[in-house]
Amino acid sequence: MKKSILVTVLSLALQLASAVSGAERQLPKGVVELFTSQGCSSCPKADAAFEKIARDPEVIALSYHVDYWNYLGWDDTLSTPENTRRQYDYAAGLGRSNVYTPQAVLNGRAHLNGGDLRGIEAQIAALADKGETLDIPVHAALDDDCIRINVGAGTGDAHVVVAYFTPEQMVRIEKGENAGKTIAYHNVVTSIETIGMWEGKALDLQLPMDVLGKKGRERAVILVQTKRHDGALGAIRGAALVPIPGA
Repeated sequence: MKKSILVTVLSLALQLASAVSGAERQLPKGVVELFTSQGCSSCPKADAAFEKIARDPEVIALSYHVDYWNYLGWDDTLSTPENTRRQYDYAAGLGRSNVYTPQAVLNGRAHLNGGDLRGIEAQIAALADKGETLDIPVHAALDDDCIRINVGAGTGDAHVVVAYFTPEQMVRIEKGENAGKTIAYHNVVTSIETIGMWEGKALDLQLPMDVLGKKGRERAVILVQTKRHDGALGAIRGAALVPIPGA
């Protein structure tokens, strides 16, 4: 009898260890943010590469349409000044004096041409090798009329932000450098807002459920990101997709 109890206890312990290990493995291997434009002739290649990245369940992928190419004759229907500002804030954090499209920013720590799919995959692996990967666990769950967000403990401080996006939009471009093309855009960010501050201790936050489901807010991602006092953006420390209501 004692042997049977011991075997059961050991089995439960192994299951618990496996569950903890599984939870650790659930940390995304990276966050890829693509800055793109419907008016940029070199962007369609990057948009196609981004679709493949967005389908990787181990990667958080977001695309931001900027507005500074609109003067070329086609106003990007998905662009916002806020997206452009986010790219400039990244430029400041990365020590750059200018911005470009298509640009992929990885974990808030590195950037490269957004059309270089192999380069993006290699850079994510390189960041992991250097320990510059996501290290703060983030969990988002649906609970009746709210979204519960838990940010795990760690060191340092960061902003907790929510990025709302629409999973896919087809756009026919009628003017400018991409005139005549119909392009599929994925995980298009429509708005992003700070919802709290993380100061190294475990943090619990709530969002009302009705923030989702509105036009342009079908989905959401929680990001834990460092930010300087001058507005420059830094490393993304944690990230999680908000579950789909009803799924």
